[in-house]
Amino acid sequence: MIEIITIGDEILIGQIVDTNSAWMAVELNKAGFLVSQITSVHDDAQQIKAALDLALSRNSIVLITGGLGPTKDDITKLTLCDYFQTKLVFNDSVLRNVENMFRRRNIAINELTRNQAYVPESCTVIQNPVGTAPIMWFDHAGKVVVSMPGVPFEMKTVMTDEIIPRLHLKFQSKPVVNQTVQVYGYGESALAIKIADWENALPPYLKLAYLPGFGIVKLRLSGTLDDGEKLLSEIERQFALLDQIIGDSIVFRNDFPVEVNLGNALREKKLTISAAESCTGGNIARRLTSVPGSSDYFTGSVTAYKNEIKEQLLRVDAEDLKNSGAVSQPVVEQMAEGIRKLMNTDIAVATSGIAGPAGGTDEKPVGTVWIAVSTPQKVESRRYQFGKSTRENIIERATIAALMMVTEVL
Repeated sequence: MIEIITIGDEILIGQIVDTNSAWMAVELNKAGFLVSQITSVHDDAQQIKAALDLALSRNSIVLITGGLGPTKDDITKLTLCDYFQTKLVFNDSVLRNVENMFRRRNIAINELTRNQAYVPESCTVIQNPVGTAPIMWFDHAGKVVVSMPGVPFEMKTVMTDEIIPRLHLKFQSKPVVNQTVQVYGYGESALAIKIADWENALPPYLKLAYLPGFGIVKLRLSGTLDDGEKLLSEIERQFALLDQIIGDSIVFRNDFPVEVNLGNALREKKLTISAAESCTGGNIARRLTSVPGSSDYFTGSVTAYKNEIKEQLLRVDAEDLKNSGAVSQPVVEQMAEGIRKLMNTDIAVATSGIAGPAGGTDEKPVGTVWIAVSTPQKVESRRYQFGKSTRENIIERATIAALMMVTEVL
């Protein structure tokens, strides 16, 4: 089992988000290692030592990120020296690595950077090919502690190229298999009730996790066995049984975001898409274009917030805007038709709603959203009621609903 310790005041005050631990957990899991706990601590020597004591009392491997910069607030190296009762020594190979890196970048090395060449005497030094801070590997009473930079690009490089391969050589790991399906149209509790008998009948070596999102609940089956093929076969058999219970609601049989799955479908069918957004404020376009290669199918979008833009760019009828209001079936259908024709795409999606917190009425309360999907053959539209939630929540739920409507039409 592995524990991850992230070091840095910036994490605990919310200045940055700890993406390192999430990435490491995924990659370690793929490699057959289970992460038992993730701990974040301040740049404080006593906190770091206490976290190490606890981690080593319950795990064989501890991976540390952060606190290895050249400035005074980065204290990990000195703290590890104290913890393992060793001293800092100058390492010529680390200095050469840093000098070569600076030479390639045409930058003069300074004294602070030169100090990166001081490393704990008792550690195994692993060179950092993309940064100045070396990786420090400690073998301690049959256990391993590895300290890596907190810079995500540096950490990912050394984890992939050095740390995981070395862990495989030292520790024999069992195959870990994870498979995920995504369910649309159920809340987490309603889904749990629906599949309770199936869940209760799972073999003891399989664990089910519910991962709820905005409108989609992911179901992940995980397991560890000596026989990896048997494990995979059993997970596939269990999902086949689940399919008999809620098959119509299983929309994706993978862990990819909805925009990735939609993009793959559009690319496979050689179709293009555009978007006209009001209440979602460009969030649909953001999700679609977050996928590498989305230019293959995404043409463009219009964020038509003002009625004048709906009329002038999307050819929405002024009388419909006046009589039915912007948040209405005729308006959102015309928005979808208008953007499809303007962008000359095969399919288009449009949203218009009340994201709040103000602006709702008895007839159209906050959370009311109309979504339309247009193709050359037809226009489909639906009214959604997402409740009086936060503005951000309503926007995200409307975005997912819109992408799912397009998926259904495809």
